[in-house]
Amino acid sequence: MARRNRLMLVKMIGAGLIFVVDSNDRERVNEAREELTRMLAEDELRDAVLLVFANKQDLPNAMNAAEITDKLGLHSLRNRNWYIQATCATSGDGLYEGLDWLSNQLKNQK
Repeated sequence: MARRNRLMLVKMIGAGLIFVVDSNDRERVNEAREELTRMLAEDELRDAVLLVFANKQDLPNAMNAAEITDKLGLHSLRNRNWYIQATCATSGDGLYEGLDWLSNQLKNQK
């Protein structure tokens, strides 16, 4: 379980799901895709909007948001609002932009 926690972090907020991916971990991005796919198939997440944080963008070999989008298969998601935001948790870069998007999506659902 500790290994998985280093790879990704997931948080449910209302009808929104935040999925955090280590953009620097190319070896386990397929594992992240499998976990995301499994989670999105769960009944309680059927209508959840998805925010993906592509974290660790400050590292030189980090995959950018477009590459993470491809690796996670986000374009294949149908009937689900999703957004990917490049982030650096240590500096806070991108966090507020992603949370603003999620907040707006949740407001529009009401």
